[in-house]
Amino acid sequence: MRVLLKFSAIIDIVNEKIGVICNWLVLLACLVSAANAMVRYAYDQSSNAWLEVQWYMFAVIVMFGAAYTLKRNEHVRVDLVYMMLSRRGQLLIDILGTLIFLLPTCLILAWLSWPFFMQSYAIGEHSSNAGGLIRWPIKAVLPLGFLLVALQGLSELIKRVAFLIGIPVESLEAHYERPTQ
Repeated sequence: MRVLLKFSAIIDIVNEKIGVICNWLVLLACLVSAANAMVRYAYDQSSNAWLEVQWYMFAVIVMFGAAYTLKRNEHVRVDLVYMMLSRRGQLLIDILGTLIFLLPTCLILAWLSWPFFMQSYAIGEHSSNAGGLIRWPIKAVLPLGFLLVALQGLSELIKRVAFLIGIPVESLEAHYERPTQ
C-alpha cells in the first residue's frame, strides 16, 4: 500500500502543478479577452487567432482543471444522502462512485476522443476561420484531460482505501462542505 500511496502522491503533485497553471490561464484568458476587445473597438482591428487562443485557454482550464478540482474535493456532488452519512460512509460512497462511474467514464471518453485527435493530427487540421489556429493541439486536450481526471480518481481511490484500512493519509482531502445556497 505504501507504493500505491507514493504513486498517489506523484499524481497529486502533477495535478496540483497543472492546477496552478490553469489558475494563471484564467487571468491570461481575461487579459487576452480584454486586449482583444479593446483593439477591436478602439482600433477597429480584429484577429480570429486571438479569439481562438481564448477558446483554447478556456478548454485547457476546463479539461485540465477538472483533475485539480477532484484533487481538492471541490467537485459537484449530489449531497442528499451523502451529508447524513458518517465519514466512513462518505468514503465508501466516494470509492463506489469512483469505481462505478468516474473511472469507467473517464477511460471510455479518453479512448473515444483519441481517434478524434489523431485524425485531426494526421491531416494537420486548421481552423476554417481566416487567420485561425491549428486544431490538433487543442483536440489533444480531450483525451489528456480525461486521462488526468482518471489518474486523479485513482489517486483518490488509493487514499480513501488506505484511510479505511487504518493507514494515516495526510493528503486526503475528504472534508466536504455543504453549499451555502
